[in-house]
Amino acid sequence: MIRVLLADDQSLVRAGFRALLDAQPDIEVAGEAADGEEALRGVRELRPDVVLMDIRMPVLDGLAATRRITGDAALNGVRVVMLTTFELDEYVFEAIRCGASGFLVKDTEPDELLRAVRAVVAGDALLSPGVTRRLIGEFAARSKEPAAADVLARLTEREREVMALVGLGLTNDEIARRLVVSPLTAKTHVSRTMVKLGVRDRAQLVVLAYESGLVRPGWLG
Repeated sequence: MIRVLLADDQSLVRAGFRALLDAQPDIEVAGEAADGEEALRGVRELRPDVVLMDIRMPVLDGLAATRRITGDAALNGVRVVMLTTFELDEYVFEAIRCGASGFLVKDTEPDELLRAVRAVVAGDALLSPGVTRRLIGEFAARSKEPAAADVLARLTEREREVMALVGLGLTNDEIARRLVVSPLTAKTHVSRTMVKLGVRDRAQLVVLAYESGLVRPGWLG
């Protein structure tokens, strides 16, 4: 059973998400929070698998709450998905740097929301279904100058190649087709790359691909 915590200051939004999630046989809403501080308390007490976190909340905003969750080793198994009214909210990029597994717009189709919850629990990250490349392009345009690429020395040539393809927004299946390998092999390469670089999930791998200079905005198709 996938346990979800809903953090949003709008009760109607929480009610809508709860109705959808609780109707699924493999998902349950473990708790709700109306502000960031309440979300933090709920995460520490309930240890949900996923937090659907609104960016703009009173007392403590979603960005600060996410930073505290992802920075707490005791909460390493908790995945945060940011909720925003805008597809390219300026805070989304910083949220991903802080360890969020991705983001969803609040008017996401119900099926996409359910897929997102299941995906992050499976270890995947979502950079907004349907607008992945656009988000990555926007992130790249806002990102800092590439940092030293010493971190890439830990990777094999194939792992660097796989990391670059992840940075371009390709799924494991798309990577497999590009490299003419099986999807399982592609997934294994991605997983090993994440372990070697010490990143929490695929979203942070994308960030590091840009910040290391391995991928540049001009590569986007």
